[in-house]
Amino acid sequence: MSSSIEIKENVRLAPLTTLQVGGNAKYFVTAENEFAVIEALAFAREMGLAVFILGGGSNLLISDSGFDGLVVQMKMDRSDARKWAEEDGYLDGSGLEIDEPGSRRFCVGAGESWDDFVKFCVENDFAGVECLSGIPGSVGGTPIQNVGAYGQEVSESILAVRCIDTVNLRPIRITNVDCKFAYRSSIFNTSEVGRYVVYDVTFLLKYQGSPKVVYKDLIEHFGERRPSLTEVREAVLNIRRSKSMVIDADDPNSRSAGSFFKNPIVSCDKLAELQAEMGNIPNFPFGDAVKIPAAWLIEKSGLHKGFSLGNVGISSNHTLAIINRGGATANDIFVLKDEIQRTVADKFGIMLDPEPVFVGF
Repeated sequence: MSSSIEIKENVRLAPLTTLQVGGNAKYFVTAENEFAVIEALAFAREMGLAVFILGGGSNLLISDSGFDGLVVQMKMDRSDARKWAEEDGYLDGSGLEIDEPGSRRFCVGAGESWDDFVKFCVENDFAGVECLSGIPGSVGGTPIQNVGAYGQEVSESILAVRCIDTVNLRPIRITNVDCKFAYRSSIFNTSEVGRYVVYDVTFLLKYQGSPKVVYKDLIEHFGERRPSLTEVREAVLNIRRSKSMVIDADDPNSRSAGSFFKNPIVSCDKLAELQAEMGNIPNFPFGDAVKIPAAWLIEKSGLHKGFSLGNVGISSNHTLAIINRGGATANDIFVLKDEIQRTVADKFGIMLDPEPVFVGF
């Protein structure tokens, strides 16, 4: 076994997550490049260990018993390759390829801070990810769940994802089409769960492109005025801060995993059935079906902002966020998750699907 990776034992995982709960990892490796990932996976295979890939820790719930296997923390960072050359208006460096007039490719390491990358793009006038400002976590996690917010999804800008195939321990490049992106999903969290380890993502962004303003709050905020990318980013950050959805050590409501539930997609017949019984229900077209806001369902089922069960609760600023009020365990959070799902199902006949990844349960 190569000694180029350091394998630690019995490492605490709670401090590496935004919920600040969870047990220890039996083994732990920090990977700064794809070769370290391959070595770590080879070690796990030799030892017969399960593997969990850890990014920014913002969208997961780790059990109190921890993870009885190998945790690989992704630390790939290619940000030093991205330089702005004002004299010619091009980006220069190995992290960038010129694609076509007005667009650029950015190869971004899985371990890079997502919001740092968004900030860089906005500051340098590249459109395509501005509405995704303030989302915690790292870049490698964004294609897995097709992260989206305020009317924009990463799948709109992803050109390809480079991964290690855990079957043959070789690199593979997966195109946008082959990722099979859908609402909060991709092959990485559906048909091919656990097969691929993302080590970098290539984005195609538009230089001096117009920001995307389709979300209701943004439309109302800007009215008829056409905002800049910077103005859209600031508006999104302000909205997220008002909902405690930007990580802030001074804000206890931000000690969460973000939105804990997906907006359910139901048939038009199901919607008509519910409206016949309960009156108007907010909804948005989604192909041949409709999407109902999960936050509305939770509120209308009687579980309001600020609701608590011991050391856990619903954020007082955002109905979709389950928060650690201090001293919570993973089991406490799981109990509240179950209570919310049961209450909504009893009221509306709709089962809410969680967004976070559950580890060690």
